[in-house]
Amino acid sequence: MGFSIRFWGVRGSIACPSPQYMTYGGNTSCVEILAGDRRIILDGGTGIRSLGRSLLREDARDAVVLFSHTHWDHINGFPFFEPAYRPGRTLRILAGHLSDAGGIRGALAGQMTQPMFPVPLDVMRADMVFEDFRAGDRLTLEPGVTVRTAALNHPNGATGFRLEHGGRALCYITDTEHVPGRPDDHVLGLIEGADAVIYDATYTDDTFIEKVGWGHSTWQEGVRLCRKAGARQLLLFHHDPDNDDERMATIDAEARSAWKGASVAREGMIVDLS
Repeated sequence: MGFSIRFWGVRGSIACPSPQYMTYGGNTSCVEILAGDRRIILDGGTGIRSLGRSLLREDARDAVVLFSHTHWDHINGFPFFEPAYRPGRTLRILAGHLSDAGGIRGALAGQMTQPMFPVPLDVMRADMVFEDFRAGDRLTLEPGVTVRTAALNHPNGATGFRLEHGGRALCYITDTEHVPGRPDDHVLGLIEGADAVIYDATYTDDTFIEKVGWGHSTWQEGVRLCRKAGARQLLLFHHDPDNDDERMATIDAEARSAWKGASVAREGMIVDLS
């Protein structure tokens, strides 16, 4: 009945493969969840490439992939996800913002077309099932793993997830913009009493003012929401590509000082919720 999180990509907007980003990581959004014997992948940014190699080493045969949305930094690792090219692997792929816009299969196939990419989606030989739902739906991934969903405030749409397993709850709330002084009821409803909340902390309250309309939030808002909702742990995520390791260390220290349950997510970090 284990329940754990592993971060394979924590960066937002664009990957940062530079020495100044080695401590916290430069790959874009990808999180692996192990819920008992079930494997759930959240988003397919560049971090999913290393995850794919890990799954092949383990000879893992199936996984569920939940996409929060399909901006490039959350999908551009998918064409390099090696298990998708291997027969005998099964992938169930879902998204909640594309029911009226061509569906998740169309979005993933679209980035793998010429002249942007030389290898089409149809070359992938895994058994892939594509499913579209509407944000707000409740999903059952497997017996014992349920997912509540909610719409987030992000350009072109995005979905937040609450994964429940074995009496524990993990929330994935990335790519959402808050309104200062007005807590988002959709987010509060998802994260109420959660054991861990992965939250979009691209900006700080100071830098947010210049980026209104870009679709992201701040670590301070994450703290405010988690306190209000009675969540136990806040894992700050989707780091601004302008924030190198030195800046991220400062944010980590400030967040921990503001609330003992807060910390910055790092690439390779494992959190056990069981």
